[in-house]
This record gives sequence, C-alpha cells and structure tokens, in this order.
Amino acid sequence: MTLFSLARKNIQRNLSNYFLYIASMVFSIVIYFTFVTLKYNDDLSALKQSSQQIKGLMSASSVVLLFFIVIFMAYSNSFFMKKRKKEVALYSLLGVRKQKIGLMLFFENLVIGLVSLVLGIVLGFFMSQGLLMILVRLMGYEVVGSLTFSMDALMNTTGIFTLLFLFTSLQGYRVIYQFKLIDLFHAEKQGEQIPRASLVAALLGTALIAFGYYTAASDMFTSEIWRFFTVLGTPLMVIGVTIAGTYLLFHTVSVFVLTALKRATSWSWKGLNLIGVSQLLYRIRANAKSLSIIAILSATTITAGGGVFGMYYNAEATVRQMLPNTFMWKGDTVEFSQKDVLYNEALSVKNLRVDNEFSFFEYTLLKESDYNRLAKLQGKDQELHIADGSTVLLDAAYDDRFSHDFTGEDFKLQNGDSFHVERMFTESVLNFIPAGTVLVVNDQEFTATNDAEEVIMQVVGLDNDLKQQDVSQDIYKQLSSEQQESFSSVPQSYEDSLATVGALLFVGSFLGLVFLAATGSIIYFKILTEAEEDQAKYAILNKIGVNSKQILKTVAGQVAVIFSAPLIVGIVHSAFALLAFSQLFGMNITKPVILWMVAYSAIYFIYYIFTVRSFYKIVRQGNN
Repeated sequence: MTLFSLARKNIQRNLSNYFLYIASMVFSIVIYFTFVTLKYNDDLSALKQSSQQIKGLMSASSVVLLFFIVIFMAYSNSFFMKKRKKEVALYSLLGVRKQKIGLMLFFENLVIGLVSLVLGIVLGFFMSQGLLMILVRLMGYEVVGSLTFSMDALMNTTGIFTLLFLFTSLQGYRVIYQFKLIDLFHAEKQGEQIPRASLVAALLGTALIAFGYYTAASDMFTSEIWRFFTVLGTPLMVIGVTIAGTYLLFHTVSVFVLTALKRATSWSWKGLNLIGVSQLLYRIRANAKSLSIIAILSATTITAGGGVFGMYYNAEATVRQMLPNTFMWKGDTVEFSQKDVLYNEALSVKNLRVDNEFSFFEYTLLKESDYNRLAKLQGKDQELHIADGSTVLLDAAYDDRFSHDFTGEDFKLQNGDSFHVERMFTESVLNFIPAGTVLVVNDQEFTATNDAEEVIMQVVGLDNDLKQQDVSQDIYKQLSSEQQESFSSVPQSYEDSLATVGALLFVGSFLGLVFLAATGSIIYFKILTEAEEDQAKYAILNKIGVNSKQILKTVAGQVAVIFSAPLIVGIVHSAFALLAFSQLFGMNITKPVILWMVAYSAIYFIYYIFTVRSFYKIVRQGNN
C-alpha cells in the first residue's frame, strides 16, 4: 500500500471528524474569495464614488479574515495532531520510518487543504453574484452586476491558501520528531495544566471585569476615568482589563462556582450530577485559555456586528432628524417633476449674527407663521405663539453632553437689541445643512430686525422621498455652484449613509459568520477529543445500570455549560460595549442589537446540537 492510498484511506475513515473543520475552512475560503472578487469586480464602478471605498474595505477585510484563518488553522491542526499521535505511535511500532509517517501526514493535510480550496473557490464563484447583490441592496443601490470569474481573485486566493496549507502540512510532518514514542501513546491524556483556585485571583478577575463595565458605561465626556486615560487610551484599557478579567473568570471564578455545586450534596447526589460537575470542573479549569479566547471573540463579533447593524437600522431616522424636508436650498426655484409633491414653499429667512462675550455665531431667523405652516405640513403638532422680544431656538444637532442649553438666556444683536430664548427644541423644520441652528420669532420682530441679510429658501417635501433620487439629481444640475453648496437632499444623504454603513454591515456580517463557524468548530474539536478520553468512563456507567437517557442528559448538560459559558460572557461583554457605543453616537440600538444577538445565538445553538449528537455517538460506540 502506497503512502498516497494510506493517506486517502485515513481521510475517508476520519471524514466525520474532519467534517466541521473542512466545512469551516470551505466557508472561510468562500468569503475570502468573494471579498477578493468584489475587490477586482468592474461592476463596482457603477457605484460611483463608493467604488474605491468598497474596494478598500474589501481589501482590509480580506487581510483581517486571512489573519484569523491562519490562527484558526494552526489551532485546529494542533487538535488533530494531538488526536493522531497514538496512531503515529502505532505506525512506529510496526516499523514504519518517521520520514514515511511524516510524508503521510503531510499528504493528508495537503489533500484536505486542497480539497477545501477547490470547493471554496467553486462555491465562491457561484455565490459571488448573490453576495454582490446583497452588498448592492444593503448600500441602497439598484445596480445588479453580472457573474464574472476573476483570474486575479483566483490567483490571489490560490497562492495564499496553498502557502497556508503547506505550512500546516509541514507542522504535521514535524510532529513525529518532537515527541518520544511513550509521549505519543499518552498524548491524548496530556491536557492543559490544571490551575489552582485562588481567592485573590477570583476577586481580581471580578474586579477587573466590573471596572471595565463601569468605565464602558460611563459618559466619555464627563467621566474622570476617560479624562485620565484619554479618549484613545481608555478603550484600549477597557479591552485589556476585560480580557484579563475574562481569563481569570474561567481560570478561577468558575472553579469556585463548580466546587460550591459539588459540595451542595442536596443537588450533587441526584442522578449523575456529581459526575457531571466533576468533569466540568476539570474541563473548564483545563480549558480556561480556550474558553476565554472564544468569549472575547464572541464579544468582539457581537459588538462589531450589533454596532454596525444599529447604525444601519437608524440610518433613516438619523437623516430625517437633520433633514425634515426632502429638498432645500438657497436661491430661486427650478423646474422639476411635480409628481408626489406634498409642498413646495419659498421662505424668506434672514442670516442673523449673534454676539456674546468672546465670539459671535450665525443663526437663521425664521418667521413664526412660516414655522407653523411648515410644522403642519411636516405633521408636527406644536404651534408657536411667541411674545415680542422672545425667540424659540431650533437645534437638530443638540447633544446635552457637550451642547449648551440657551433656554432662559438673552441673545444680543449687533444693533444692541436682544432676544430672550423662551424655549429650545431639538427638532427643526428647516434642513440643518443650509439653515444650521434656527431662531423663530414672531412676524413683527422678524420685520423689525433690519441688521440681517434676507435670503430666499426653497423648501420641498415629496411623498416616498427616499426613492426620489432622479428628482434630486435633476434639481442639483439646475443649481448654480453657489446654490449647490447649500443644497440638501434626503434621498442623496440616505444613499450616502447606506453606501458606507451598508458595506460595513455586509463585511461585518460575513466576517462574523466566519468567526462564529471557527469558534464553534474549535469547541467541537475540543469536546469530541475529550469525549473519546471519557469513552471508557461512560462504558462503566452503562455496565452498572445507568441508562442511555441519563447519559444523554449528562452529556447534554456538560456540553451546554462549555458552549453557554463563553457565549453568555461574550454577550454580557458586548452589551456593555454596545451601551458605550449607543451613548457615544446618541442613538437607540436596543432592537437591532437584540436581533443580532438572537441570530448569533441561534447559529451557535446549531453547533451545540451537532456537538451533543457527536458526543453521544462516541459514548454509545464505547458501550458496544
């Protein structure tokens, strides 16, 4: 039997063990190939100014993805090598030279890698059209690209992944030269060193995580911690203490929890609880580093995806907050299609200079009657009745963390007059881009204010305004260069917002799926490796009368803890990170974040079900 045929038979025999590894690798290659294809795709030129931005984003994302794949492959390959060491030892006892065994392992890893590469490229080619359409839709465009095969993407993907597979194959080749024969036989029993539980370490881990949560939830503009570590240094500090606290959490805190459960005889002596918690006590302590990495990776994935999805979800609301009118510009009216027009008003406003002790500010002065008319057209309920000498301030960009509340203060004009700020609204009836902050006065005061330049504003409201891109371009082309600078358009601003956030959502979603697939696979590998070690223990339990239902319940409980522990920690980490994100950008992202977490957990749960079935299958084989 040749080495090639032996390697082929080994792959066929271990295909079930390699399935998730191959599936995760194929999925990673599909996403990488798709990103590189989109980078070289000529159809992105149809996306105007966004094309270079998207290509740059795809390039950066492919580098991040590649970096993660390298870590995933090295980590997964080490598990497979540990699993195969006893087999390598048997070959040595049968007289096969180490060089031959090394070549066999080299061919096995290389074949698996090349098969994954071919499958990934083929699937990536057929999926690239669909993924391109998803990207275009997320960005709010109607462009549909054609299915093309990029030779540049093929050469890029093939070259990089061939080098990676050669590296992992050489890693397998070298393994037989690094251990003695007796070490290879006992390799599966050589777990990570079991750390001792420490009260000091437990308190330190809890304190570090609590400090990270407190800092993340603090207002970055008023917190002393943020001021001390600076805006750039504080996030890095929070990430550092959270990672350290997470490791100590799994390393020590979990030991105290499980030990307490073990000592609670009223619970531990029921059924197989004592056996289950004892095995968990060893598993979590021995796998503290792995579980910490998975928890941090889950937190990163959920935070990034939830944050971007929150921005995408709030894109329309953000645009409408700043632009209550579909179109607005300074100057005369122009001709455009009157279809779907709800109102088309020409307003007379004034550019007003307001002085204070240190500097001056420019405001737009608006008549009370014009405000009430626009507010009614826009569906706003409030109607103003402003006394002489008073004003109502409209500031759509107001943020109570760093904006000044002028309510109750006086605005002094250049001629010595002043306006008393009666009230202040954070919603305006004029678009922020051409109008800025607005002062509303009664009509008599407006007429009496002579030391201000009078300007004509065109205000247009359309039905189905987000789809009025053609009208927006038609108006823009007819405006002078000076008028174009003041032109604001809801459909154009919304499109620009989606072009950026949609691309980030696309990249974040698929990178998140790759990270999820890889982390799920890592847990799967670790648990199945441990299942084979425990096969004999479950066989003894079966012989003394423990039925299959009880064993399945114990298996499901153990696997649930291993899966849920890093997931729950990751979700809690991401919840505080996203709280800081929502405070920073001043938007409510609760609903999109919950949806993102549910979707992430649902896919994660699929890995759990698959792992429980595989674990139980191994246990049953030991009972036969």
